[in-house]
Amino acid sequence: MNPETESLRRRMESFWTALENADERSAVGQVTEALDQGLPPEDILLEIVAPAQRRVGVRWAENRLTVAQEHAATAVSDRAVTAVAGHPAARVPARLGRIAVACADSEWHTLPARLVAEVLRLRGWHVDFLGAHVSTRQLVSHLHSTGPDAVALSCSLPVRLPVAHAAVTACRTAGVPVLAGGAGFGPDGRYARLLGADAWAGSARGAAERLAAGIVPPPEFPPTAEEALPHLADREHALVDEARQRLVDEVVAVLPGRFPWLREFTGRRREYTVEDLHRVVEYLVAALYVDDPGLFEGFTAWTGRIMTARDLPVQALSAVLEIMADAFRELPRASAYIAAARTVLGRELRPPPP
Repeated sequence: MNPETESLRRRMESFWTALENADERSAVGQVTEALDQGLPPEDILLEIVAPAQRRVGVRWAENRLTVAQEHAATAVSDRAVTAVAGHPAARVPARLGRIAVACADSEWHTLPARLVAEVLRLRGWHVDFLGAHVSTRQLVSHLHSTGPDAVALSCSLPVRLPVAHAAVTACRTAGVPVLAGGAGFGPDGRYARLLGADAWAGSARGAAERLAAGIVPPPEFPPTAEEALPHLADREHALVDEARQRLVDEVVAVLPGRFPWLREFTGRRREYTVEDLHRVVEYLVAALYVDDPGLFEGFTAWTGRIMTARDLPVQALSAVLEIMADAFRELPRASAYIAAARTVLGRELRPPPP
């Protein structure tokens, strides 16, 4: 490991400690000191802030951070990014063109998109960072009023793919190419290509390099959702989504009878439980939308591991899938996806071999 890499690693560990303790003053002080010592702003953002923030997500999944601690740490990271962006070392004149960076509608995970926006500014782009939860209407209005060279659209969760698809189609209809990014677009950006994005990048540096290389403007009339995704003709994704509230109400009513400990869930704990149930159905909707059963299987296995880490009975998730299987038994694709997920979860439930 070369000295520069080792220095970055040590700084990242110190920054992580500040996040873990929600110590905003320390976190901001560390990035400011690094800038004053001549460390490149891009390296601070991507080699210190970003990996420390990824660790926040891992620790939350391992049940080593509470939801409140995760939110506090993310807020500290965002404040550190602001400090980097406002430092004299980060003042780079715009010379390459204009990019709009936005999170898909209902997408609240802004930090990945913000890091992309700041890296693009450092590379010489004029960047309009539109923030979280940008509706398609608001995004298109911005395009018409500012005329950017491209839109960088962030989607961190696959459940946002249907609205991300609407945004991609609307931007391309307006003649503006779309660079997609974020974990929601799947491994290697497979869903970005499926939904018609003009390009995909798996990292902030990758986004900057892809935009610098240029993106060909979209055709005058991009395909509609039904043309691009003919499997949507069965409307299963819409039917499942329409039944979501009724199904969650049914599950909430039935589960306490099977798992009496759930009766103790009141207030915020009950709200979180209901949110989790909605999320299970939303992932099924997303999987049906992109016609990928693996998406729902992967989410089910991940949820099982999260529940195990939190000492919650994974059998409760199994019961939820059982109720879903009965509710959607007349929908062929949904039934097949749920059956596959139950098989995956069954493997998660088996005790390890001696």
